[in-house]
Amino acid sequence: MKHALIFLLFLAHGALAQTDARPNIILLMSDDQGWGETGYRGHPQLRTPALDDMAAHGLRMDHFYAGSPVCSPTRASVLTGRNNDRTAVSSVGRPMRTGETTIARLLRDAGYATAHFGKWHLSGFKGPGAPVLASDARHPGVFGYEYWLASTNFFDIDPMLGRNGVPEAFTGGSSEVVIREAMKYIDSVKRTGKPFFMTVWFGSPHDPWQAAESDRAPYAGQGDRAMHHYGEIAEMDRSIGLLRGRLRAMGIADNTILWFNSDNGGVKPFAPSVNGGLRGFKGDLYEGGIRVPCVIEWPAVIRKPRISEMPASTLDILPTLAEAAGLATHASGRPIDGASILGHLHGSLRERPGPIPFRYQQKAAWVDYPFKLISSKFREGTFELYDLRHDPQETTDLITREPSIAKRLIEAFQAWNASVDRSVAGADQPGGLTVHDPPARAWISAAEYKPFLEVLLKRPEYRLVKAEED
Repeated sequence: MKHALIFLLFLAHGALAQTDARPNIILLMSDDQGWGETGYRGHPQLRTPALDDMAAHGLRMDHFYAGSPVCSPTRASVLTGRNNDRTAVSSVGRPMRTGETTIARLLRDAGYATAHFGKWHLSGFKGPGAPVLASDARHPGVFGYEYWLASTNFFDIDPMLGRNGVPEAFTGGSSEVVIREAMKYIDSVKRTGKPFFMTVWFGSPHDPWQAAESDRAPYAGQGDRAMHHYGEIAEMDRSIGLLRGRLRAMGIADNTILWFNSDNGGVKPFAPSVNGGLRGFKGDLYEGGIRVPCVIEWPAVIRKPRISEMPASTLDILPTLAEAAGLATHASGRPIDGASILGHLHGSLRERPGPIPFRYQQKAAWVDYPFKLISSKFREGTFELYDLRHDPQETTDLITREPSIAKRLIEAFQAWNASVDRSVAGADQPGGLTVHDPPARAWISAAEYKPFLEVLLKRPEYRLVKAEED
């Protein structure tokens, strides 16, 4: 009897171990970091030893796209695997529809512990970041996060964040603060035996660029803005290094997916190196506005370091992670615009399984590598065509030279675009769109933030309070 009991306990432990074998997942995202702004891409000033080490040991994706050329829409694409317009996040600060199925919801329902740290920018508030409040109808908890420490938008040194809706002041660099809190959360979850899913969305290197003296000192002589901008990236990189070290010390690094990327292309003040020679900046659908740094570590699966030129996108994050966690399908039945690239992480998938679509305001693009269709006014039917393999800087428009290719891509884009229009109209919503999508609003004039105005308006971010700040 005693031996039988031991055997049953052994079997039970084995079942638990098998459940625990699902990977932990951490999504890291920087704010306004250009494709060229890493050491491994050869930036002439920046030093990013942690990201460089990730690239040296993991999967460095050099042809990775943000889902949009600006932040809120890209964040919607990360969580849903869908084009931002389908989710009602048509521009910066627009609120995401609460009925969207997010990767956090899927993983929470599958038994994962779920947490969000840092910038949120999906609840409909404009202006520099303020603590996300419990009264917010679109706080991270609404979308599947059991625990969250969040700011409505970008945040800076000594931040004020909402811990599950309760404002709390912190001391230190913004990246260090969220990584420190994320590591505390990992410590607490590890004791439960559950796998965890976390999004850590940094406020750096978004303006107003406030770096500690020790972080900006190595960039003396670059000008004050550049010193602070590069210093913020240096602090973020160092914080990522601390997180990687903690994962290794806890013995969970091997089976943790650590996925880093930026939310959109870089900003003009730091040209030309900000985008590594690509055309365009944040807000553009040329490569410089949407191609971003991306590195993925998962030592149990990515056993040999690789540099990938296969196009991929933040749209692919949900389907890839769902498959990695053993969730075979996206349960909502809604159109998904991304594709699982899990096979690429394993090394078996060589070519992308389908085009990458973009739609932002009046702009659109359709990447069917090596060709890219792009339009600044897609409703008017005007397009440009580029061969990214031979012309990554997008200097030579082939729209008249390659009529058959242009026709094929335009027809494919238009069919997809019609599908997005149906989503916008509410075809994806149960029972249709019964409530109109609310507009973005400035938190500075919202009644719920009045008790905090005196404190918040003294912070460095709020020197930049503008109606359309993103």
